[in-house]
Amino acid sequence: MTKLRVLVVEDSVTVRKRLCEVLAADAEIEVAGEAEDGKQAIERCQALRPDVVTMDMMLPLMTGLAATEYIMAYCPTPILVVSSSINRGELFKTYDALAAGAVDVLEKPNGDEPEGAWEQHFVATLKLVARIRVITHLRARRGALAEARAPRPIWPVESPTMQHRCKLIAIGASTGGPAAIVEVLRALPPQFDLPVLLVLHINEPFGSAFADWLDAQTPRRVSYAREGEPVAAAAGRVVMAPPDRHLVLRDSRLQLTQEPERHSCRPSVDMRFESVARDCGAYAAGCLLTGMGRDGAAGLLALRRAGGLTIAQDEATSVVYGMPREAALLGAAAHILPLAEIGPALAALADPHREVPS
Repeated sequence: MTKLRVLVVEDSVTVRKRLCEVLAADAEIEVAGEAEDGKQAIERCQALRPDVVTMDMMLPLMTGLAATEYIMAYCPTPILVVSSSINRGELFKTYDALAAGAVDVLEKPNGDEPEGAWEQHFVATLKLVARIRVITHLRARRGALAEARAPRPIWPVESPTMQHRCKLIAIGASTGGPAAIVEVLRALPPQFDLPVLLVLHINEPFGSAFADWLDAQTPRRVSYAREGEPVAAAAGRVVMAPPDRHLVLRDSRLQLTQEPERHSCRPSVDMRFESVARDCGAYAAGCLLTGMGRDGAAGLLALRRAGGLTIAQDEATSVVYGMPREAALLGAAAHILPLAEIGPALAALADPHREVPS
């Protein structure tokens, strides 16, 4: 049996030793190497070619973010960020790492977990991350995440039936979502005036500042949803589900709930899409981006059946073709598009001279 080869990047000797012990205890895993700073992480990733990397963010000589950017640009390898950094500045670095190609993030143990619980979760998450087919990210080569791509105004629409303008857009994403969301939002023009309701799966406690980080990535304003806010008040803005709250639309107002998880997710993309289907029907558009699992597929189908316009990201550009694939299999997506075409497609929906196909 071929073992999963792991490179452990951690500057604390105590923590690094503990991570290695946990990994070595699993018969399916081999610790291929260790690194105590970002420079070593790059060198050993290139030399050892591990199957997966665990990456701390706060490292000497070169940060975990810089190491992630370089690895994803020059020797793409699945990366699991393992961090205890939860202040605002350090959270932003974690989001930057996810946007640069890191697959997922996991909090370091704090000592309050039941015995063995964190270790089991760590190993299971690492094995999932190792299965992801990562792609080359050119961020380090071109020098900045902030470099916007020119929108491509190409979107073949199948047999449009002119009925009405779109009034609202709903977007859902999970694994690989941060980079995909940034690209979609950057393609929306300054005059884009539709509300955008966003649901992203991100592990706690790492979701607390994501809206603030996303707000800084594009000219479009981004904030967490406020209970009871009229959706019309969010015109031209992105309103995001806060951590551990479902975001739904009821009677044209935003509602936040703690109803049970759907597909082990709260917030749930399905619940948001379903509420938009009930409240807006054909006056809404839904977009399902890269992500693991099936959350969002059934909700996107409900939206399509209600007459809304539905889009799913294609396999070639998805970090994880899980959620969009489930939507495609259900027939929930009227359009399956590469990531670079999704933003321009959504931008066209706010054109006052363009009606939305049913």
